[in-house]
Amino acid sequence: MSLVRKPAREPALAPARLRCMKLVLCSASPRRKKFLSDLGLAFEVVSPDVDEARLAGESPVALAERLARKKVAAGAEAMKGKVDGPFVAIAADTVVAIGEVDLAKPVDHADAARMMRLLSGTLHEVISGVAVMAADGSLRSQAVRTQVKFRALTEAEVWWHARSGDGDDKAGAYALQGLAASFIERLDGSFTNVIGLPLTEAIVLLQAAGVRMPWEA
Repeated sequence: MSLVRKPAREPALAPARLRCMKLVLCSASPRRKKFLSDLGLAFEVVSPDVDEARLAGESPVALAERLARKKVAAGAEAMKGKVDGPFVAIAADTVVAIGEVDLAKPVDHADAARMMRLLSGTLHEVISGVAVMAADGSLRSQAVRTQVKFRALTEAEVWWHARSGDGDDKAGAYALQGLAASFIERLDGSFTNVIGLPLTEAIVLLQAAGVRMPWEA
């Protein structure tokens, strides 16, 4: 007697916005918004104003994680009473560092050119702190590190990129998904981390806080 194996039935998926706890993104970053939207998650957005100054003796890794925790706490506080019912909040902060020197967002195109010269031909780190606050107020966070190597740049390339404005609002004065992709020789670690939200780690933290992903029944 022959047995015919029936194909496995695909699990039915309910709309994500009906299955996950309310979510607040504590960031105005369009890159972070897109990551969560592409996952199929519905969320509110708040952009908390926090002091991002580095503390004396603080490492870039500690800075990124501390600021992520500070932003998620400030964002959650700002949304109390504005979101109906319990919610989970997520925030992130990205630092670009050469050794212990962190490169913040450039103040102008000359500053962006200065950063490009520092990055030219060097290996640097992109560190993103990601923090998630659960509905009960418990907070989990993690810092994720990725190494990026730029090829040597000419002065013409430095100014072409700086004047383009592509890195105006970004730590280190560049975006992996932008024009600077033509400068990157190699990358070791999380790709999404360099864009601004280490997605694998963020998902784990969100699930631990009670947010159900679109693929979960």
